[in-house]
Amino acid sequence: MSLQKISVPRESAGERLDKYLSAHVPGLSLERARVLIEQGHVRIRGKKCQASRKLWGGEEIEVSRPPPKAPARRSVEGPELPVLHDDAALVIVNKPAGLVVEPSGNVPSVVELLAARLPPFDVEGLAQPGVVHRLDRETSGCLALARTDEAVAALDRAFQEKRVDKRYWALVLGETPESGRLEAPYGRDPKDPRRFTTKVRSARRAALSYEVRERLKGATLVEVKLETGRTHQIRVQMAEAGHPVLADSLYGPEETRAHPAAKALERHALHALRLSLPSPLTGEPVSVEAPLPEDFQRALAMLRG
Repeated sequence: MSLQKISVPRESAGERLDKYLSAHVPGLSLERARVLIEQGHVRIRGKKCQASRKLWGGEEIEVSRPPPKAPARRSVEGPELPVLHDDAALVIVNKPAGLVVEPSGNVPSVVELLAARLPPFDVEGLAQPGVVHRLDRETSGCLALARTDEAVAALDRAFQEKRVDKRYWALVLGETPESGRLEAPYGRDPKDPRRFTTKVRSARRAALSYEVRERLKGATLVEVKLETGRTHQIRVQMAEAGHPVLADSLYGPEETRAHPAAKALERHALHALRLSLPSPLTGEPVSVEAPLPEDFQRALAMLRG
């Protein structure tokens, strides 16, 4: 059990204990702070405290963190997860298409597979990785996960401060401009809760830019840089710009699935190719690249031929 001592400055007098801890202990959420307090792992002068206790300033808070609890887990079997980067704070894997990121029903997930194959993890008191961004089930490529609460907080800040560079390769129908930028409101489609759209009133914005990497037969290979990280964003914005992702069953017309190259794919043609972000440990850049999977390469070869 690790012990952390926190000195409270005089100017913090009057603050609630739970809120002070969540604001001053990296990676400690308000919910997690309250759980630790309720379980007696937070003490002042050796005594247990209430979450609502008002601090007077000048005291020392002792926070002990118990070992992470193993989440309820069935026997998990799933595909290989090639590791692109691994250190004490951060794991980046090359996620295969068809694998969900977080536990969902009876299907295996990246979180469960990593918890079983690549310990240790300690996030929110559980021995499993922390999710800081996501990929759609059928999207392959670079996916980063945190090993600790502190790493979750550092990576969340990096995303908020736009210090994360995510690049995707997509095969889209038609001939796009050589480059472009798309920005629009973004929200759930009121006509279909499975879908998202830019054709809605919303304070949330979605923005991306793209460049052509190769002109193909009836299609274009584009590299996309995400400026925001909305659910289904690339698929939605490219489709609504008139260039749906090849084989996209949700946002593409029948043409995207009937295209000969779509036969080489069992999912939409979207791959998270490169990821660059600051290390939670040192702040130095960590950059990785996930090789194109075989199905994407087959579709690409057909379009070239």
